[in-house]
Amino acid sequence: MGGVYKVIELVGCSDTSWEDAARCALETASKSLRDLRVAEVVMQDVTIKDNKVDQYRVKMKVSFKYHCEED
Repeated sequence: MGGVYKVIELVGCSDTSWEDAARCALETASKSLRDLRVAEVVMQDVTIKDNKVDQYRVKMKVSFKYHCEED
């Protein structure tokens, strides 16, 4: 039998890097979602404060397996 997957968008933020922003978003999502499967980075940007990079931000599409209540 095949599976059904849901895709959501997440935005992760970090003071240090885009990689850390992605990791933070996935670690947080994994606390309430089961069976995360694929994360696709669709956008990277930074916020600027006092003419310097303040935060790294990553927007991602993340898929996870849909489970019926009886699973």
